[in-house]
Amino acid sequence: MSTDTVLKIHEEGTADGWHGVISPQGPFQAEKGRYHLYIGLFCPFAHRANLVRHLKGLTEFIDISIVKPYPKGDEKGWPGWQFPKDDQEYPRATVDKLFGSKYLHEVYFKADKEYKGRYSVPMLWDKKTGTIVNNESAELLRWLPTALNSLLDPEHAKLDLYPEPLRTQIDSISDWLQRDLNTGVYKAGFAGSQAEYDKNVIPVFAALNKAEELIASNGGPYVLGKTLTELDIRLYATVVRFDTVYVQHFKCNLGTIRHDYPVINNWLKNLYWNVPGFKDSTDFLHIKENYTKSHYDINPKAITPMGPVPDVEEGIEDFSKLRVGAVKLPAVLEYQSKL
Repeated sequence: MSTDTVLKIHEEGTADGWHGVISPQGPFQAEKGRYHLYIGLFCPFAHRANLVRHLKGLTEFIDISIVKPYPKGDEKGWPGWQFPKDDQEYPRATVDKLFGSKYLHEVYFKADKEYKGRYSVPMLWDKKTGTIVNNESAELLRWLPTALNSLLDPEHAKLDLYPEPLRTQIDSISDWLQRDLNTGVYKAGFAGSQAEYDKNVIPVFAALNKAEELIASNGGPYVLGKTLTELDIRLYATVVRFDTVYVQHFKCNLGTIRHDYPVINNWLKNLYWNVPGFKDSTDFLHIKENYTKSHYDINPKAITPMGPVPDVEEGIEDFSKLRVGAVKLPAVLEYQSKL
C-alpha cells in the first residue's frame, strides 16, 4: 500500500466519524486478525456489531477490547469511556489490547489528533494502516456480515442478514424502528421537560405495538418469519434492555415487555436461550451499571435497581397460540390537561 493511500485513509477522520468499508475494492481488505473492535457491553449500538461478530463466526477473526460501563466523564462526555487497569478490575471489561490506553479517546486521537467528534463505541480499527475503519453502528451492521465471507466456513458464510428478497421490507421497518424505538427510548429518557417527555415516550410504545403485530403476523420465530435478519439484531439490542433499564431509568413505563407484549417476549426468549450469540453477547451487569451509574442527572445517587428477576424469562411457547398484546396509547393533550 502506498504512502499516499495510507495518508488519505488517515485524513478521512472528521467530526462526522469514519465510514470505511472492508471490501476487495478498497484499502481495507478481508484478512484474519487485521481488525480490532472496540465496544461497550452496555451499549445497544455496539451490541449490534458484537452480535454480528458472534452470529457470523468472526470471534476468531476480529478480536475485541471492552471499555468499563462507568464512569464516562462530565456532562460533555469528557474524558470518555475508560479501560480497566487489568482484566480483573471489572468483570468482562478488558484492557486496551492494542495500545494499553487508559481512555478510548486516546485511540481516536491515534487516528486523527485533531478529531472533534464523539469517542463512541462500536469502533473498528485497522491494525495494518493504523487507523479507524468505521465507527457508525448502522453501517457496520449492514456490511460487516458479508465483509469476511471469503474467509469463513460455508455454514457461517451463507448466513445473510440482509437477503435480497427482503431488503425492501427491512429498509422500511428499520426506518421507524430506529426513529421511534432504538433512539426513541433515549429521546424520552433524556427529555428536558415534561412536554418533551410526553411527546417522545408515546412513539416508543407505538413502535412496540407495531413490532408485536409484525412478529405475530409473520408467525415467528424471527421478525420476518423463518429468516433471521438484521431487524432481529436491531430490535433485540433495545428489547433486551427494555424491562431492565428503559422502564425505570428512562421512564418508558407505559408497559413492560414481559407483561404487555407476549409475542415480543416469546421472540426475545427464543433468541436469548436458543440462538447462539444472543445470550453470549448480553451482559446485564454492564447494562444496568452503565445506565444507572453514568447518567448523574437522571440518577444522582447512582443506585442500581435489583430487578427485574429473571433478566430474561424462560419457556418458549407456540407463536400461533399467543395473544397479540399492545399498550393503549394516551393522548398527549388529554394527559397533560390532567397534570
